[in-house]
Amino acid sequence: MEKMMKQTVISTDDINSKPAKTGSIPVVPEWITEAINGGSLPFVDPNTGSNGWASPPGDVFPLRSVNYFKTKQKSPGGDYLLSPTGVDWLRSTVKLDNVLARPDNRVAHALRQAQSRGESLNSFIFAVNFQIPSKEPYSLVIYFATEDPIPSDSLLHRFINGEDDSFRNQRFKLVSHVAKGPKVVKALAGKYGAFLVGKSVKCSYHRGSNYFEIDVDFGSSAILSAALRFTLGYATSLTTDVGFVVEAQTEDELPEKLIGAARLCQNELSSAFVVDDDHKLLQPCIE
Repeated sequence: MEKMMKQTVISTDDINSKPAKTGSIPVVPEWITEAINGGSLPFVDPNTGSNGWASPPGDVFPLRSVNYFKTKQKSPGGDYLLSPTGVDWLRSTVKLDNVLARPDNRVAHALRQAQSRGESLNSFIFAVNFQIPSKEPYSLVIYFATEDPIPSDSLLHRFINGEDDSFRNQRFKLVSHVAKGPKVVKALAGKYGAFLVGKSVKCSYHRGSNYFEIDVDFGSSAILSAALRFTLGYATSLTTDVGFVVEAQTEDELPEKLIGAARLCQNELSSAFVVDDDHKLLQPCIE
């Protein structure tokens, strides 16, 4: 059974509506606050914000319950295992791989700075990098973090630290929920409400000393690439929740737990930061 980790609760002075509770540490580390509030997409109110990201309640995602293999019933997702730590919307002339290894990555840099001060020495970053095909490819990078070591007997620890990418391909599940948007997009999204990512598109896995990154190449699937391009056409009127799960496939792995989730709120494609080939982060791009 997956263990719940005690994580920070996101709090900001200018947001009245609380995001999903993800743990019980009362003070958010400075580096996580910096990561949350930086980037091309700001942290916004989950109900009224636009052109930014928020932290949705985990209960919008139905996950496999403790009795799933007997009853096929699902239950609300509940708290996250990891703390939401930021979202980057990036654009480049090339597809961006292993962004946490780049010297210009702002989230990894914030953690390095904290650790150079002797702070957050056990912190670990988990990131999902959606690689979106285009003439100038986009990357949507969603970051999560933990201040505590991931329990060694947990399914998440096995997923991160195992050597078998085929296991990861069979277990990494994306769950989604359209909070606001046109009916035509909701209908399309319903077909992909929950699916094993590595069985549908090419995924690359990168593990560093204090991070784990999954690069999801949507360009490797003609069907998903077309669906994504269609959805992006409605981006400014669309609010979507995206969550991540290591799928439970045996009884002792139940119930499923959300690794984390992000709400993408009516985003402008032109908000992307441009990243050049010399690892230098530039100003927002102009369509």
